[in-house]
Amino acid sequence: MDTQQAIALRIRALCRERGLTPNGISNLAGVPQATVKSILNGESKNPGCVTIKKLCDGFGITLGEFFSTPEFDALEQEIQ
Repeated sequence: MDTQQAIALRIRALCRERGLTPNGISNLAGVPQATVKSILNGESKNPGCVTIKKLCDGFGITLGEFFSTPEFDALEQEIQ
């Protein structure tokens, strides 16, 4: 798994936990639906920190909570 896959999985999991659709979190977070869709479909190679922060605000969590999962902890270092 790479970073963008981990981000997409985390967004999907948070949507499921809160009973939100991707469009629902898009509206709550003030992030364009196309942006959320591109992250979830793996088309966005590098979703920006500001976008992820807005999504966190929409979910009612901190950036730390977003990234504090086993999936992120297990990611390989990007620099080899």
